[in-house]
Amino acid sequence: MNTPLHPPRAPTGPVGYAWLADRLGAPVFPGTPGARIDSVMSLRRLAEGVMLVPARMAPEPTFLGHLLFALKHEAVNLHLLARAALRVEPAELLAEFTATPNGAYIRKTCYLWEQLTGRQLQVPADATIGAAYTELFDPAEYMVGDSRRNARWRVDFNGLGDLRYCPIVRRTATLGHLLDADILGQARDFAQQTSKGMLDRALSWAYLSETEGSYALEREIPSHSKAAAFAKLLKRVDDPRELTQEYLVDLHNAVVNNPLAMASGFRTEQNRLQKGGIPGAAGGSYVPPAPELCAELMDALLHLANRPPAGLDPLILAGVVSFGFVFNHPFMDLNGRLSRFLIHHCLGQSRALPRGFVLPVSVAMNRHEDRYLAALQSFSLPARELCQVRWAGDDEYWYDWPAEADKTFRYPDLTSCVEFTLEMAQTALEHDLRRETRFLSDFDEVYRLIDDRWDIRNTDLSNLILFAFQNKGMSKHRRKQYADRVPAAALDAIEEAVFARLAASEGAEPDPTRKVSEA
Repeated sequence: MNTPLHPPRAPTGPVGYAWLADRLGAPVFPGTPGARIDSVMSLRRLAEGVMLVPARMAPEPTFLGHLLFALKHEAVNLHLLARAALRVEPAELLAEFTATPNGAYIRKTCYLWEQLTGRQLQVPADATIGAAYTELFDPAEYMVGDSRRNARWRVDFNGLGDLRYCPIVRRTATLGHLLDADILGQARDFAQQTSKGMLDRALSWAYLSETEGSYALEREIPSHSKAAAFAKLLKRVDDPRELTQEYLVDLHNAVVNNPLAMASGFRTEQNRLQKGGIPGAAGGSYVPPAPELCAELMDALLHLANRPPAGLDPLILAGVVSFGFVFNHPFMDLNGRLSRFLIHHCLGQSRALPRGFVLPVSVAMNRHEDRYLAALQSFSLPARELCQVRWAGDDEYWYDWPAEADKTFRYPDLTSCVEFTLEMAQTALEHDLRRETRFLSDFDEVYRLIDDRWDIRNTDLSNLILFAFQNKGMSKHRRKQYADRVPAAALDAIEEAVFARLAASEGAEPDPTRKVSEA
């Protein structure tokens, strides 16, 4: 008998969600586990969600086999589960359930199959469930919503939304640290510990800067009337008001610069985001859901915004609603600006902040624009693979969607987007509002010091102090400009006082882009 020179190689390849994504041709999003068969004796979980699986634990090479493996070992990736469940035959489901009627993972699969197909499995009378209810999402691993129990399968659907639209937010270490920081609690403490006069001045700056920051992210400079209109809207987010299509249309039309771009409702045609300078289909950087699907998703998203799950942190809701809105893209333009406004709407409606208090998150996002883009692309880049766009010349395009593309838009993983939202809220408080308050205090101190010693016109003194803070001193040009009405000794005194305040504040400086007229 001849002995083979080489022993047979162990099977290799992806398993679980990686196998499902490959077979389904589905996009893979950040955070999707990557499990594969390897020469290990037991399951090994590596960094970034990678899992090595011994060959003996490899599931049957069927959609049901890999679906059950994924549910057991890789938690819940709803957009892949939903697409895979539709590929499983009823007889296969019934055979597995009949063999193990109390199995949590087969019950979850049967529940999803029935809910997604609208059909009912013909369960044998003797296959009864005696096990306790099982939650679809583990609260230790995910942000969860209200309990909605299905008695037939004893499954508790506890997602943030429902199966029409259920955004996913994983409890990552980063998100855990941000929640532990209690950003909104810090903001309340800040408001309480700051004098009313000082707080009013800081918030006046915040409203104007938030308006300009939001427009700046769209590469626009608002007219005075548009800036005033947007700031006025921000100041009313505390007023009790539900999000509706009509309200969003009013918001859209209040900030649009082109009267021909006014909206009367959510879009009724397909739109796309185009990379600057790249013509045709190749330039499409993101294709949002088709109009009919968009309308359904927006209805569900607005319901979530107006009826959030009990106990959900308002900043989590704000991130979900803001980014969910921009990925649905319900208008032909201005979706980004409105999405950032929705952060303030959610916070205002939550009553988690003092009335009139605004966190200038757009200012923070504008300063971290690369990270904002990364958060957007965590969903938009993989989702771009779904739609085949063909260019017919001029502005005529054809959009080909696969049959199950809706599952990707119905169950987006918004973890990175929510993390970014909380980080920018924290930055807006620590880096912007606190810094502005310190600056105002320093400004007042320098103003009093100089005003007590020199008779200088109020506007001149304010401008000179601001110039000195912004430029860390008094330039020759500025000295020459004011030489005919401000003594050189006074200019020296202003410069010296500003240097002292900057040193005392350990380098905490005002925003160098701040306009003199805002003082």
